[in-house]
Amino acid sequence: MKPGIHPAYGPVVFRDRAAGHAFLTRSTMTGDKSIEWEDGNTYPVVDVEISNVSHPFYTGTARVLDTAGRVERFERRYGKGR
Repeated sequence: MKPGIHPAYGPVVFRDRAAGHAFLTRSTMTGDKSIEWEDGNTYPVVDVEISNVSHPFYTGTARVLDTAGRVERFERRYGKGR
């Protein structure tokens, strides 16, 4: 890799504001704020709207669409195909 053209890659805390959950990982993102982590070190923090802790797909609260009912309703309205 060429030196001087890549962003800095280091530890960052991502904080899910909706769920109150935070996790430490490595990223090129940086934040204006910082937070003291469990290990006593201070890291930049990036606030995110949603993460795996609060996303409906991962939490199991996702709605399942009734596609069979929609097809039957369409066929009732417009008739079956030829």
